[in-house]
Amino acid sequence: MGNISLFTIIIIAANALISYKGFGDYGFFERYKFNVGSVRRGEQFRIFSSGFLHADTSHLLFNMITLFFFADRVIWHLGEFNFLLVYVGSLLLGSLLSLYFHKNEYQYSAVGASGAVMGIIYSAILLDPHMRINIIIPGYVFGIGYLIYSIYGMKKRVGNIGHDAHFGGAVGGYILTLILKPSLFETQLQMVGLLAVPIVVLLVMHKLGKI
Repeated sequence: MGNISLFTIIIIAANALISYKGFGDYGFFERYKFNVGSVRRGEQFRIFSSGFLHADTSHLLFNMITLFFFADRVIWHLGEFNFLLVYVGSLLLGSLLSLYFHKNEYQYSAVGASGAVMGIIYSAILLDPHMRINIIIPGYVFGIGYLIYSIYGMKKRVGNIGHDAHFGGAVGGYILTLILKPSLFETQLQMVGLLAVPIVVLLVMHKLGKI
């Protein structure tokens, strides 16, 4: 697929710069993180800005390395503009779903590009189910494993990380990719069905009060 896209580099750089600003500036971090009370008081910009902040260096690295592995696959198949559409759409849907899940928890806060990254993972796997990470790990195994980790994070409230956003991001990446490339219903129907399973499981667990 050639060299890494400039779009991927810009997004990774933006996440790194804004996150490191937040690491060293508590006021900045508090101002732009996702917080239910603040969003409901009118600070809707946090729905977007929180997607460029991270809880710590390991959180940042995990998300950006994951993005690095999957982003160019989406750009290759959908183009740069549609890649940005999937990334931003997944980020926003992830935050909006967190807002829905925690609408009455005014103190609930979270940060991270996890929703956007999860959307890109789902998009990449739909577009190329046979892709592998480091020639060894099937992409769909990593993607589904990532979402299972999200279930654990949501149940245990691990860190200041927006685990709920993984769910919203996955839904965003899934739906947007199918809208942008409906031929996948014919060419990759098995994977379309397989990737719907963890999304449905998460939804059912939430409805049952398990998350």
